[in-house]
Amino acid sequence: MLATSSRVSIVIITCNRRNSLRGALERLAALPEQPPIIVVDNGSSDGTVAMTRAQFPQVNVLALDENHGAAGRNLGVVAAQTPYVAFSDDDSWWAPGALARVAELFERHPGMAVLMARIMVGPENHLDPVCELMARSPLRPLVSLPGPALLGFVACGAAVRRSAFLAAKGFDRHFGVGGEEALLSIDLEWAGYGLAYVDEVIAHHHPSPKRDPERRRIIEARNRLWCLWLRRPLTVVLRSTLGCVVEARGQRLIRQSLLEALAEARWVMCNRRVVPRWLELRIRQLED
Repeated sequence: MLATSSRVSIVIITCNRRNSLRGALERLAALPEQPPIIVVDNGSSDGTVAMTRAQFPQVNVLALDENHGAAGRNLGVVAAQTPYVAFSDDDSWWAPGALARVAELFERHPGMAVLMARIMVGPENHLDPVCELMARSPLRPLVSLPGPALLGFVACGAAVRRSAFLAAKGFDRHFGVGGEEALLSIDLEWAGYGLAYVDEVIAHHHPSPKRDPERRRIIEARNRLWCLWLRRPLTVVLRSTLGCVVEARGQRLIRQSLLEALAEARWVMCNRRVVPRWLELRIRQLED
């Protein structure tokens, strides 16, 4: 069996969070698996690239001229030389031994494209509420999986099969950061792959205080609309969009999200592909 370090790489995206990234890299560099680490810098202006190259010379830094958002991970996955890639953000990292288990489970379950770890949040190490929901997923697995079947994941605590990720074209640059995983999850399932939640594999997330919660909510709501418009049947699109329009009358953030989504209506129409009936039923099962 190959050494773990040759089977799992770590890809991190970052932008103007130098100190947070330093802390994450210190933990990742100390992992017993010694994975290759690729940092994709989304056009930082705070010295992130210089700090990383000076203090972590073993890290491969891809310095972008502009912010590609979550799609920056695509470039990191392309640069990776391993069959599996674990994602981290500049405020998250993997527990010791987690990546060895990731590699083992991917090899044992060849139909799995995404492994979603248990995310422990903050110094208190409390369980991310989204993991509680994933652990109770009602979906029936369509391929062999090591845990509950999913139709979504949280990138900062997920690992992917590189070949499946690249075949699905990764994250769409339009989505930025915030709910960017939903469209990719649907497309991977449509391609015949499975996504699984594995409670025994642990990742840590200490959310950076350098955030704009209001802007994040707008992006996430906009991205939910785009995912709906890009993949769901017309009846579902019309019903859900009408509900959003009604809701937007009294909520500024929803109104802003709707306007931003509509601004890219032409792009949506050019890239719309409606999922087959069996996949639509699985999406509805989760919504119910």
